[in-house]
Amino acid sequence: MTGRDRGGDRRGGARGRVIVLAGEDQNDCEIVAALIRAHRPDLCTAAKLVRINDPVRLRRKSGQELAVAAKALVGKARAKALQQRSELLGLVVHEDLDGFTDPQYRKVRASVADALRTQCGGALTALALAAWESEGWLLLFPDAFARVHPKWKVPAQLRGKDSGRLKGPKEELKRRLGSPVFRESDGPAVARRALEHGLVSVPEGRNDSYADFVEELASWAPPAAR
Repeated sequence: MTGRDRGGDRRGGARGRVIVLAGEDQNDCEIVAALIRAHRPDLCTAAKLVRINDPVRLRRKSGQELAVAAKALVGKARAKALQQRSELLGLVVHEDLDGFTDPQYRKVRASVADALRTQCGGALTALALAAWESEGWLLLFPDAFARVHPKWKVPAQLRGKDSGRLKGPKEELKRRLGSPVFRESDGPAVARRALEHGLVSVPEGRNDSYADFVEELASWAPPAAR
């Protein structure tokens, strides 16, 4: 697998700065990497995207337990930057919510995002707390699925909806998409096709957890040139 597939981008980016991705697994990090490239190509020119392997487990924590876990995660991100002989420009954290975009989501997101910002100090942070899970975000780009497998077709029941209110979108895709059966490992390819074909800029439907991530990412100031 190439460096790009692992979340890194070695093409022409300025050396010396990194954006560290942390998530539940490699598939989720690759999905998030494609979305960063779509929404903030300037970041990917200024810094390399790299991944830490430790799975994220923050959303069920609170108080001091959350603070300790966030501090440990930020420490691993800083260690990754040192390993790369680079400055940590930012930390992007993914975790599946396994829940809807309801008031509880708002509470959990605010708590985790605040803990990350507090522990990260001068580095930037963005939280990809995906409702229900990353596949719910992929449903915002339904035409990307056929770009991976021509026989795949997202049915009308799953198009243009609020996918943050859909329980188990991964299982829905497995049942409804067609042959071959959708696998979790197909997610990164769908995200990359959405990026390549300009579909990220015209999402169908809504998902507030995705909008929150994009808004947070958009708030990062353009990196100063070096």
